Amino acid sequence: RLDCLDVSAADVRTDDLYKADTKLSNPNASKSAKKLMKFIGDNYGKNVISGQQCDGGLNSKEFKAIKKATGKTPAIMGLDLMDYSPSRVKMGASSKTVEEAIEFHKAGGIVTICWHWGAPEKFVNSGKDKDGNPAWWGNFYTENVHGMKLSKIMSNPNSADYKLLVRDIDAIAEKLKILQKNDVPVLFRPLHEASGGWFWWGSDGADAYKKLWKLVYNRLTKTHKLNNLIWVWNGQSKSWYPGDKYVDIIGEDIYPDQHQYGAQSSKFLEASKYTSTNKIIALTENGCLFDIDKAKQAGTMWSWFCVWGGEFCVKGNSLSGEYTEVEMWKRVYGHKNVLTLEDTKKYFK
Repeated sequence: RLDCLDVSAADVRTDDLYKADTKLSNPNASKSAKKLMKFIGDNYGKNVISGQQCDGGLNSKEFKAIKKATGKTPAIMGLDLMDYSPSRVKMGASSKTVEEAIEFHKAGGIVTICWHWGAPEKFVNSGKDKDGNPAWWGNFYTENVHGMKLSKIMSNPNSADYKLLVRDIDAIAEKLKILQKNDVPVLFRPLHEASGGWFWWGSDGADAYKKLWKLVYNRLTKTHKLNNLIWVWNGQSKSWYPGDKYVDIIGEDIYPDQHQYGAQSSKFLEASKYTSTNKIIALTENGCLFDIDKAKQAGTMWSWFCVWGGEFCVKGNSLSGEYTEVEMWKRVYGHKNVLTLEDTKKYFK
């Protein structure tokens, strides 16, 4: 029995929030990083930048399938530093992320890189995981590590375990230095989805996580003088936010049900309130594409999207349609307010 129904106006974002701060947190940021941030800021609220996670660069199945179906190429390429993690290298893992990033940058594209940080080997379970795969394959997952109390480690900078984390950060720094040498600005998104707890860096609460974020930031920015990084924080919860001086852009990862094309406005508005300053808000991972017109109408134009790879995009060598129907791919990539590589290469080449 319904006794009362209250109706109120929708919480719609105002244009003032699109006037985001584009000054980078690193005062020594490179010219190319500043140029990229300006481009993102200039388009924020006006256009959405298209993006796609892949493994294989411009030759990936994802990029080829999107081009074949829509005639367009994503403006942003999502890559991963995962297999540069020392514990994975020790097991024989290798990666071409650096080479693929340089190639895409030269083509006029924008590079975003996450890091599924494989835990140091002493913490990785032996044997197989619950799915029957070697545990080290998923050594970034909390369930595949043991004996790792992050709060204890972060409180003891002189400990051997703390030094193992520094070792890993330093190894990643060497790869990022190659990108800096080639003047590749990077939308850098480490330690993502922390508040969910499924990754080890989010397994021991917000305080330990924020200390780790600041360690990564300071080690890469101040010790290694990596000035080509734009810091994209993707912790998914306000209480995990490390502070404006360590963050340039706020990202959200959202995986709705299949063929659900809503603008995800409520999460956009929630993310805009993680800090009192105006940070650019991006959809840093998504399972389905979203309706650009609905986002415009709601006043919640994500800066960019980056559809995850594999089944979220392709089946075989074609767009799968499993999460986003092929016609929706065409509609989004053909939208007048969606920027593709064909647009960005005019600006960055």
